[in-house]
Amino acid sequence: MAIIAKMAPSIRVTIVDMNAVRIAAWNSDDLPIYEPGLDEIVKGTRGKNLFFTTDVKHSIIDADIIFVAVNTPTKDYGVGAGKASDLKYIESVARTIAEVSTTDKIVVEKSTVPVKTAETLQEIFASNTHGAKFQVLSNPEFLAEGTAISDLLNPDRVLIGGESTVEGQKAIEALVSIYAHWVPKEKILTTNLWSSELSKLVANAFLGFFPFCCG
Repeated sequence: MAIIAKMAPSIRVTIVDMNAVRIAAWNSDDLPIYEPGLDEIVKGTRGKNLFFTTDVKHSIIDADIIFVAVNTPTKDYGVGAGKASDLKYIESVARTIAEVSTTDKIVVEKSTVPVKTAETLQEIFASNTHGAKFQVLSNPEFLAEGTAISDLLNPDRVLIGGESTVEGQKAIEALVSIYAHWVPKEKILTTNLWSSELSKLVANAFLGFFPFCCG
């Protein structure tokens, strides 16, 4: 999000976290994490078009595009324990978005989750009682600790999955337009969120990425 704020200064970026201590740290001179180059970018954009807050409800209401970046640990109980992804956090966020949204939203999954997760999220969003409509996009991140900033500024590729409907394609185009501020369009790959094609692209991206990050 800091990179988006830096490379697309016309876009207002708001980071939301319920952890008040963490948000206070992001608003201080002592950021809660260290990553080469991050401190300079955050301090250069914070208060201009990059903001940090604990106000979840109003941030959701004001947003056009919501990026969801939460933990997706491996399940430690029940069906799939030790193997399947535990989606309780992303589902909890989806329920909050559905509950408070009063206008249409594009919701972007940043975590690498099973392809059918989007279908589950759409079912949750259907519970919205304010008439809002939602488009779910998948946009997994490929970066390594220590080189995250350079990985984001110069990505090997950007993957975006969405529905093959008119509304879905418009949502994809909206996200593409953000990345296009600094990523060549030939490196932005789009596909149908509901097919196995996205899984193949993610797998291929990981195969191409990890030798680079670890070698």
